[in-house]
Amino acid sequence: MLWYRCLFVLYKVSKSRSFQFFGDLTHRIETDEKIVALTFDDGPTTYTNEVLSALKDKNVKATFYVTGQGLEAYPDIGKALVEEGHELGNHSYSHPRFLLKSQSFIKQEIEQTNTLIRETGFSGPITFRPPFGKKLFSLPWYLMRQGIRTVTWDIEPDSYSSERDFIVDYTLQNTKSGSIILLHPFCKSCGGKREAIPLIIDQLQIDGFRSVTISELIN
Repeated sequence: MLWYRCLFVLYKVSKSRSFQFFGDLTHRIETDEKIVALTFDDGPTTYTNEVLSALKDKNVKATFYVTGQGLEAYPDIGKALVEEGHELGNHSYSHPRFLLKSQSFIKQEIEQTNTLIRETGFSGPITFRPPFGKKLFSLPWYLMRQGIRTVTWDIEPDSYSSERDFIVDYTLQNTKSGSIILLHPFCKSCGGKREAIPLIIDQLQIDGFRSVTISELIN
């Protein structure tokens, strides 16, 4: 039936990592240079400090897609991320699924979080990552009108397993030049994900990759 096919197509588009109806979307960069972007979603939480410490030990800069609620709860951690030279991106205020949402709702979620990001001292361009990767019409339309780029990913190992060795192996086997790697390491039970980070960085460096922020990757 035609209506069923239309719904199926819209469902696939809503969770596509490489397409949206309006505006700019980046899920990886086509390049011959061996560069990748490490990105972390959600937070900040108390566990963000462990990730921050691991990145500092490896002298690597990453991009943190933070929520407004997280920044309100842990403003000092947000400021520490910026002081360490990391990039902040907008992951919404309350982490909703942006399907069938009004423009006023979308505006509040994004602008409130952008304000909190600026309060950390971050002055660079703010990109947006949809929670759960969900988007259809309203969200891309709003982002396009505001000149905000959508950033997704092409490598998400912890969508399959939270086990450290799997995350490391999956990431290394699938990473390409220009890849955007996504991890969610900020929960209490996410120890395996946090442990995987320095191992991933070490092996990527052995393989000749350099880690950059999202803005550096895009530019």
